[in-house]
Amino acid sequence: MENRLEHESEQKSTTQYKALLFDWSKTIILSILFALVIRLTIVGAYYVPTGSMQPTIEIGDRLLGCKFLYWFTEPKAGDIVVFEPPPQAQADVSRFVKRIVAVEGDIVEVKNGRLYINGEPQQEPYASSPLYRIPAIKVPNGELFVLGDNRNNSADGHVWGFLPATNVEAKIIFRFWPVTRIGMLE
Repeated sequence: MENRLEHESEQKSTTQYKALLFDWSKTIILSILFALVIRLTIVGAYYVPTGSMQPTIEIGDRLLGCKFLYWFTEPKAGDIVVFEPPPQAQADVSRFVKRIVAVEGDIVEVKNGRLYINGEPQQEPYASSPLYRIPAIKVPNGELFVLGDNRNNSADGHVWGFLPATNVEAKIIFRFWPVTRIGMLE
């Protein structure tokens, strides 16, 4: 009789252990799936390995980008975006971070160390003065023109041309590292 009770107690304990293991497994798998869905569709974390956006974004900064924002609105001049570089960029990295300076239909020109959009000089306290010249050119439909804030040390639109708007992955909204520079980006 005592043997039978021990056996039943062991079975009950094993059943409880299996149920607990199953519950934990479900929770872990659902958590991983939930995190993946968020990472792929809502927010992405990005690392910046170059100084092309200095002083706005420093080498080694870690950023968060909103991936779903452009489902509801169009990219606009001034947005800092992460994107897949076009083939003509001949990049050895999968993502770039730059600032949109012009959208389709805008006329871009750089002369005398200043960016002009539709003939108007732009106020850009965050950007260095470019030492290059870009003759007036209209941004084609479905395209954007992007530049790094560190204008003279950035592989950007002044080197490889226009960016297809469909290449934009996310709008950068927040710096989360380093801790001393945490904050919203504009």
